[in-house]
Amino acid sequence: MSDASTRPQAFGPTVVESLFAWFQRIIAVYCLMFGVLYWIRLLGYYDAPLWRLDLMPVHWQVVTVTLAVFFPFAAAGLWMLSSWGPVIWFLCAATETIMYAGFPDLFGRHYAVVASHAFAACLYATFRLVIYLQQRPAPQ
Repeated sequence: MSDASTRPQAFGPTVVESLFAWFQRIIAVYCLMFGVLYWIRLLGYYDAPLWRLDLMPVHWQVVTVTLAVFFPFAAAGLWMLSSWGPVIWFLCAATETIMYAGFPDLFGRHYAVVASHAFAACLYATFRLVIYLQQRPAPQ
């Protein structure tokens, strides 16, 4: 009898896969929150200067409209655990990172947002690496 036939077969998700699913759903809520904040900007609900679409400079108009659509879309994909959810989230995170770290004179310095995106991306990469190492076949 071979060693592979005596090893118990796992049919459900591992603990790491379950934690990864919860992590994606937490990031989905985070994305939804950011999407709502961008929609608040679009609609002018918040009473502050330049917080309405028609009063914003063009560079803010472009990113606000784009992220107001993409963040909720990423939230839906992450919540459903679909493969495209993290891709859309990465586009949103990269856009905000470029905005706040690359062009602070135009968009301001929001290093907490950049750091939170970097932390979430590192956690995502760690989860994917651990899941890959768990699923690869054992050396013979």
